[in-house]
Amino acid sequence: MKIENSDGEINKAMNLSPSISRGAVDDGQREEEEEEMYVPPLNFAMVDCGVFRSGFPGPANFGFLQSLGIRSIVYLCPEPYPEPNNELLKANGIKLFQFAIEGCQEPFVNIPEETIREALKVVLDVRNHPLLIHCKRGKHRTGCLVGCLRRLQRWCLSSIFDEYQRFAAAKARVSDQRFIELFDISSLRHSPLPLPFSCSKR
Repeated sequence: MKIENSDGEINKAMNLSPSISRGAVDDGQREEEEEEMYVPPLNFAMVDCGVFRSGFPGPANFGFLQSLGIRSIVYLCPEPYPEPNNELLKANGIKLFQFAIEGCQEPFVNIPEETIREALKVVLDVRNHPLLIHCKRGKHRTGCLVGCLRRLQRWCLSSIFDEYQRFAAAKARVSDQRFIELFDISSLRHSPLPLPFSCSKR
């Protein structure tokens, strides 16, 4: 059977009317266009049940964060939160915990231990989960906070540093790793909250 490259001949060969075939194609295209694509933020990863980490989320990432049901955000930069991000928080009832840690380069890195300790208390409180930790690129400040969390979870230092370096890559800093190693976890060690966190529904 000879089929010409035209709607009429193709439809005739398939016993379909032109209006039906075009309608089916249009519906399929419309469904594809309406399907939302989820885009994770830079350096996104799951830290533990109910705890995630990433770089700074932008509007393209909002749908993805909503799909996670994020309840709280731990923001580790001193700059004010952008208005689009604040609107996302208001629309979804997300609580923002901001801990202003300056972004510095070696050898002038100064990570305030008390600020990290206060941020850890927020992360350890399962009432704040699901929770996202982020700074600008999800490398140094976020890496230090997650590294101190791993200390509490009794990870060995080599595994903690492997995880830190996986996200920091060529930007890994000796000062960050030294901070993680020397961080005093004694005041948080007796937390009544489970470590690692339970994956049971809350």
